[in-house]
Amino acid sequence: MTSDGLQQMEARKKEEIDFHNRLRNKDLAKDPKLFKYYTSNYKFYAVDRANRKFCEDWIRERCASKRVLDYCCGDGDYSLLAARVAATTVGIDISDVAVHKCAERARTEGLDSKTSFHIRDAESTGFEDHAFDAIICAGVLHHLDLDRAYRELARLLAPGGEIICMEALGHNPLIQWYRRLTPHLRTAYEAKHILKMRDVHKAKKYFRKINVRFFHLATLLAVPFRNMPGFRGLLSFLEAVDSVLLLIPLVQKMAWMVTFTLGDPIKT
Repeated sequence: MTSDGLQQMEARKKEEIDFHNRLRNKDLAKDPKLFKYYTSNYKFYAVDRANRKFCEDWIRERCASKRVLDYCCGDGDYSLLAARVAATTVGIDISDVAVHKCAERARTEGLDSKTSFHIRDAESTGFEDHAFDAIICAGVLHHLDLDRAYRELARLLAPGGEIICMEALGHNPLIQWYRRLTPHLRTAYEAKHILKMRDVHKAKKYFRKINVRFFHLATLLAVPFRNMPGFRGLLSFLEAVDSVLLLIPLVQKMAWMVTFTLGDPIKT
């Protein structure tokens, strides 16, 4: 890599650190107006129940008694869920604020003896080969150099292990329009690297097994009603619509989210 390339890479990572440190800093919540400004997209997570349930069920099943890595752990929700069933759970993140927050949450919930959290570069973690039986990769890949990330994940996964990846998709023009209107909600690199299906399929270069599921298209219609009576019933109805709609190949790419599992790494 040239010196210019290295400088660009480091600038990208510094931007990620600064952005996520600001987002997770306790002081942000003290300013309601600023907090709302930087978290206005949180409203969409009122309808992500189906995808979240799928991921949580996977964690309870696949992480039981295993060595687990939460690859870019963020606020640590999945780390702590895994820790309740896993033998050990390790969380890494480039944000020191995120790492300290996760460690504090683990102590508060009495899970510190089964968890450890580290400030690490996800593209070069420093862990030994085959160190983990299960890896959780939630909303992470679009922040990273994809080839470096896939290669590192393949290196870290133990034989017989599996990785779950949850990502937003970048095909739907209305969702992309919203992203362009809200550049303050993500870093410049992140905004340009929302995954498309070619990026998902790139994993085939590094893994022999890949299974893909799509979530949330019709359910997005429920977002404006999230604080109204009858919301849960409406969401259940729209989830049923999605369960049919997102079986159609030409429609699948319009989904908000894609979740895929990876296994059987290819030696590179």
